[in-house]
Amino acid sequence: MVKIGYHASHEQFKPSELLNYVQQAEQAGFHLSLSSDHFYPWSEKQGQSGFAWSWLGAAMQATPNLSYRIVCAPGQRYHPAIIAQAAATLAELFPNRFWLTVGSGQALNEHITGDKWPCKSDRNSRLKECVDIIRALWAGETVTHRGLVTIEEAKLYTRPEINPLIIGAAITAKTAEWLGSWADGLITTSRPPEQLKEVVDAFYRGGGEGKPMILKVQLSYHANETIAKQGAFDQWRNNIFQSLVLSDLKNPEQFDALGEFVTLEEVENNVRISSDLQQHISWLKQDIELGFNEIILHNVNREQKQFIQGFGKEVIPVLS
Repeated sequence: MVKIGYHASHEQFKPSELLNYVQQAEQAGFHLSLSSDHFYPWSEKQGQSGFAWSWLGAAMQATPNLSYRIVCAPGQRYHPAIIAQAAATLAELFPNRFWLTVGSGQALNEHITGDKWPCKSDRNSRLKECVDIIRALWAGETVTHRGLVTIEEAKLYTRPEINPLIIGAAITAKTAEWLGSWADGLITTSRPPEQLKEVVDAFYRGGGEGKPMILKVQLSYHANETIAKQGAFDQWRNNIFQSLVLSDLKNPEQFDALGEFVTLEEVENNVRISSDLQQHISWLKQDIELGFNEIILHNVNREQKQFIQGFGKEVIPVLS
């Protein structure tokens, strides 16, 4: 059975609002939630950026029927030992309800340390080092490592009985194939089916066949089509560029400057915008056919209550 999740967007809402939304999502029949983990929002209009790790403890306590995932980039803003400890604590508190998803990061969040922002190949190498360190700490090893990441005589004393899965994030087929060789699963973002299939096939080719796959879907739903379009354009037009561009910008002002050149038509090509729930069901069925086990729905406009209620009543029962 495919599981349907609610995306908790810390860039768009205060932590207290998001806590209320995941409670509504649980009541509406959603199965899980994916939490973003940013230091900055994508734009000044979004205007928030709570600390996801603090929020997760409160959210998981408040919604006992939901599982949780978090998108994280260990290696610069976070030392991998700290992520290992944070994830282990959540997994000990809430067994079998938490997975860690990891990526190579974006300058938007990571540049705040003042360290050099590495090229993509070095960021990938650093990520793999971090994952190896995290797994060793979860295994109870005393870890010393000096490479792109340094750790000295670290041992984690509080560990869960069952370790979380470590899911790798990929936008391109090249990265997906690499992840297939070492990650416990794949997380990627929505795009046309033929492009998604390339990513899935590459993940399988790298060794990922049979592993969990998560799809984060960017959509904008409102019963009023005009509001759905305007909400997507207002909140998400800065995010439609290729990762090659998005990963190297450093602040919301730069994203806003790029967004000035974006048209509504371009947003519609990158965000699933519709007031018709049957259309959303049709799109999501195509995703399921590609083999995704979990689909995280990110309603990018600010009208969350109507989205949660509408999808809970009309969409989730059909898909699951």
